[in-house]
Amino acid sequence: MKLTNLMWAALPVLLVSSCTNKSKDASEDVPKRTVFFDKAGMDTTVKPGDNFFLYANGKWMKDTKIPPSQTGWGSFYTLDDDNVKDLHKILEDVSSKDNTAGSVEQKVGDMYKSGIDTAAMDKLGYEPVKPLLAKINAVKNYKELMSLSADLYKDGDGFLLGFYISPDDKISTKNAAHFDQVGLNLPNRDYYFKTDSASKKIRAEYVKYIAKLFTLTGVDTATASKKAAGILKLETAIAQSHLTPTELRDPVKNYNKFAVADFQKQVPDIDLADAFKRMELKTDTILVGQPAYFKALDGLLKTQPIDVWKDKVTFGALSDASSSLSKDFRDANFNFYNKLLSGQKQQKDRWKLAVNAVDGGLGELLGQLYVEKYFTPEAKKRMLELVNNLQSAYKDRIEKLDWMSPETKKRALEKLAAFTKKIGYPDKWKKYDDVEISKDAYYANLQSIARHNYKEMIKKEGKPVDKTEWGMTPPTVNAYYNPAFNEVVFPAGILQFPFFDKDADDAINYGAIGAVIGHEMTHGFDDQGRQYDKDGNLKDWWITTDADKFKTRVQVMINQYNQFTVLNDLHVNGSLTQGENLADNGGLAIAYQAFKSTPEGKSDTKIDGFTPDQRFFLSFAQVWRLKNSDETMRMRISVDPHSPEMYRVNGPVSNTPAWYKAFNIQPGDKMYRPDAERVKVW
Repeated sequence: MKLTNLMWAALPVLLVSSCTNKSKDASEDVPKRTVFFDKAGMDTTVKPGDNFFLYANGKWMKDTKIPPSQTGWGSFYTLDDDNVKDLHKILEDVSSKDNTAGSVEQKVGDMYKSGIDTAAMDKLGYEPVKPLLAKINAVKNYKELMSLSADLYKDGDGFLLGFYISPDDKISTKNAAHFDQVGLNLPNRDYYFKTDSASKKIRAEYVKYIAKLFTLTGVDTATASKKAAGILKLETAIAQSHLTPTELRDPVKNYNKFAVADFQKQVPDIDLADAFKRMELKTDTILVGQPAYFKALDGLLKTQPIDVWKDKVTFGALSDASSSLSKDFRDANFNFYNKLLSGQKQQKDRWKLAVNAVDGGLGELLGQLYVEKYFTPEAKKRMLELVNNLQSAYKDRIEKLDWMSPETKKRALEKLAAFTKKIGYPDKWKKYDDVEISKDAYYANLQSIARHNYKEMIKKEGKPVDKTEWGMTPPTVNAYYNPAFNEVVFPAGILQFPFFDKDADDAINYGAIGAVIGHEMTHGFDDQGRQYDKDGNLKDWWITTDADKFKTRVQVMINQYNQFTVLNDLHVNGSLTQGENLADNGGLAIAYQAFKSTPEGKSDTKIDGFTPDQRFFLSFAQVWRLKNSDETMRMRISVDPHSPEMYRVNGPVSNTPAWYKAFNIQPGDKMYRPDAERVKVW
């Protein structure tokens, strides 16, 4: 499912000494939080107009140490950590009981127990994955390789075809078969071609990681190194066919519908009929995101030695399964992907990984237990009020746009009014009746879940889209906009302090969760979302002159963000991050307008020594305070469509007139932008 995520990694936590721990049963009488703003975390030696992010968060940034088991720290991280602890309590409780076979409690409890049983994993070594490796080893030529790839999709182990079922972008009510570029085990194509020292080191360590996994299966060191070098060379050839992260943002460019017979002519050596039969796919029409990849694959299958292909697939199988194999595999995977690429110094406690595995695999079973214990109807009601207020403010802003024609405005307003709003958790829970879970077979449990997921997905092909489905589990600390569903979704996990507290004043809530709500709504009208109509169809509903004006205004923002740097010399990619930057700028503007309609927004009463407007902007800045490891930040600049948090704050406020007034920002201040240079889109 194509989701526009608010944040792929995590957000910042407000470290306030008087905060009460929210990890209590929702039915208990939890003492009210009375402090919602961290004055101690500010650095008032920094002028607000020179660096607002550091003014609001500077002392916190200086004093905060990233825990060794994390890649960063801040609100998203800390709230996620709290949620994991809450889920842990639930799982420890249910796993200690004698539950009825097949019940929600039995499945999530036994899945958790299997996930923490590292002694059983260590005893088995890589035995669980040996049957898969034997199938790969039996392959004699590239045709058999592709047949195996198709067969393995049913078990969650398919490769090279990038297959999934989701709505047809131009017929949003109907599910379709999609095929996207895959085949790389580094974060994206750029990692294979960059020539800076950090990138060269990553490739060198990647080769060592590949070789390590082979040696763990008994391959001698020299042979393992040769295999690793061959795999890197093959993946580099594959990477040449991949679109860049920025190119992947264009929904029109990545929408290519083919009759199967017609696409077969473009990839003559990939037997689509045989593959689709093995995958139980009956369609005669497919959507191919990046045809160039499949054309390149068709050539590489024939020209590259089959033994190298088998080595690549073997490595992929071992790497993918490493979290469920013995300690030496787990450590090797951690050392490369977590430690080297992300800067995580030590592994998380196994119970945390097990909790996340249950949430990821049986999320709507565990989610039922979570919301029953930790999510109140009052929170859902208050959140819906906020969403409705933001929607009204957005409507008013669209109506008053001076650059958009009445015809395009009319369609924009129709789309805004058609938003579906999902809050907390699904109205209808998924069933996992065919999933078999035992307390002593972690790898087998993961396989059972994977088979279930494939069965559930393949049944959707060609069928009407079920728009009640969710793309995130209830405890997730995140939010998203889905263009195909034209919906904004806020899981229960994020509807807690520091993002939201029903007892907080409006400046705090509107500056925090209000900006998040506005962010997701603006995704419906960002560079990607604006190309989908009110029904979720990829369809141009803009007057040409309005579209041109939109692009001109967005270019101002791209230019602004291109100037931002991290780690001394790495520039933010304004084109890659334009959708999230639009959402940040629009979200802040919408949230502020909605806030001004509240009694507090209309008053001048100070709290904590700050005016309502100042508290609104400081709340926005503090909810985004986050500290990343240098390694994670380096990776984010390359792959993440979100700007670093300092610029998620400083960029939007520097384009907001009310911020200038609230903090008396003047020409000469480092963040001052003349009115003519400010981003003015939504």
